Amino acid sequence: MSVEATERPEAGSSFYSAMRILPRTQREAMFEIYRFCRRVDDIADADTSRAGRLAALDWWREEIADIYQGHVTDGTARLARVIHQFELEQSNFMAVIDGVEMDVIDDVRAPALARLDLYCDRVASAVGRLSTPVFGMAPVPGERLAHHLGRALQLTNILRDLDEDAEKNRLYLPRESLSEAGIYSDEPDVALRHPNIPWPCNELAKIARMHFAASDEIMAYSARRTVRAPRIMADVYRSILDQLEQRGWVAPRHAVGVSRGRIGFILLRAFML
Repeated sequence: MSVEATERPEAGSSFYSAMRILPRTQREAMFEIYRFCRRVDDIADADTSRAGRLAALDWWREEIADIYQGHVTDGTARLARVIHQFELEQSNFMAVIDGVEMDVIDDVRAPALARLDLYCDRVASAVGRLSTPVFGMAPVPGERLAHHLGRALQLTNILRDLDEDAEKNRLYLPRESLSEAGIYSDEPDVALRHPNIPWPCNELAKIARMHFAASDEIMAYSARRTVRAPRIMADVYRSILDQLEQRGWVAPRHAVGVSRGRIGFILLRAFML
């Protein structure tokens, strides 16, 4: 396996739109972080055995550890430069790997809310903790923003991808909310066809909105130049959540997305605030 990755976010995607407004050095650093996350995340859905995928994740742990021990190869040189330039913490790279590992060890189906929160912290908020130093945020507000916005974005992803995840035998809706709705099966297809499925979805949407609100408060008191990119991400994903709630949660659930025009408006507003 090679660390070298050529992947960049797709032009027109919300991530690309948010990151392209950054100065070149920051933008390239974020694309390098994206490459790492993309390569690690792809392992979860690779067409190999669980043992093979776990071994691939361990390989990445060794590569990251080597960087911090000063053992840099041609394949890790670009990521190493970003790590040293922005003083990124090793624990956050490891957390991302640990989060993906949760999907590999077993199919996630109706996790307890605490476990879902841990998952969100690893696969999303840890990425935020890698990103906020690149944006130029101070450690305390940066970590707080990563905590809340990471969870808001990931919970929105979960609600958007209900049917796609079900095809992979995964159901991220928390066990407590499912039980409160009288849904006791953790079989994704069974749970998602239940007439009471709006209840756990709406409960998760409420949690996401709480995190969006907390993120807005942090960004309101931060230097505008340091939060332009995360503000764009927040606005795009809040628009997705709005559409999901307007569409409803009962099957059949049509896909939702954000138009280029809407993204353009969000970009313009980010520079006007």
